[in-house]
Amino acid sequence: MDTPAFDHTLFAGCAAQIIQHTRELAAKGWTPATAGNFSIRMSPEHAAITISGKDKGRLTEADIMVVDMANRPVATHHRPSAEAALHTHLYRKFPEVGAVLHTHSPNQTIAGLLYASEGRIRLRGYELFKALRGHTTHETEVDLPVVPNSQDMDALTASVDAVLTQPNTWGYLIAGHGLYAWGRDINEARRHLDAFEFMLGCELELRRLGVR
Repeated sequence: MDTPAFDHTLFAGCAAQIIQHTRELAAKGWTPATAGNFSIRMSPEHAAITISGKDKGRLTEADIMVVDMANRPVATHHRPSAEAALHTHLYRKFPEVGAVLHTHSPNQTIAGLLYASEGRIRLRGYELFKALRGHTTHETEVDLPVVPNSQDMDALTASVDAVLTQPNTWGYLIAGHGLYAWGRDINEARRHLDAFEFMLGCELELRRLGVR
């Protein structure tokens, strides 16, 4: 069955939102050497996503493409990056997910390596838990999954699928790679991304001090 045509006006609006956030994240140094991928669900059938190999601080609408939920390009000569499969996996698994942001900050990359053998980072007692949708108190624990890196996207997707049982995990790390964070829309995904980045920075400092 052919994939339905997408709404070009809707695409333009999604592309504008992606460009705004990617420029801000690039300015923070979280997308080095063209790293990172960013997407917004446009409909049950389509997502707008950044193409690979582009400086995320200088994106234009021409650097955003549309894929279907099987990760196939729609009405474009561009090919999606291999990591686009991790975005569409989240959209298929959790229909409420509306945007996915993937960055490579030093905190995210280092934390993924340090905690790879544990398979998670257990976050405790942070006031910033309240930035994560569904959390209302610091008096809890949040596990951020860490999965092993792989160039085999099927294997990597399977590793992610195995640790994600509910959408309100809101993020996971790939060891030595970076963070995937998501939300109902791109602004919520960005809030979750920023919150995880802050808490990871704190965890690394506590570990350096010998507290964790």
